[in-house]
Amino acid sequence: MKYLMWLLNAAIFFALFAFALNNQDNVTLHLFFGVSWQAPLVLVVLLSVLVGVFLGVIVMVPLWLRAKRYRHATGGSLSDATDTSLMPNEPDRPHGL
Repeated sequence: MKYLMWLLNAAIFFALFAFALNNQDNVTLHLFFGVSWQAPLVLVVLLSVLVGVFLGVIVMVPLWLRAKRYRHATGGSLSDATDTSLMPNEPDRPHGL
């Protein structure tokens, strides 16, 4: 199983490497106030992925801190607490049509 994961990781790496080699043409990004920026397409894609990951982490930090505070307040792990959800309970609704 370990070798299969290495093989999968190598395949993903080589696919991304081939994508980077095939997309070296410059693209022009037209930003605000008439500013434009020229860069290789692969750099633009990498930068947009990094910005998305950064924004996702920033959005999740308050939820992680709230869960950590809740876990310390209950005196253990979340599985020891009776109510493990951080969201309010929804009212019981009948299922079906």
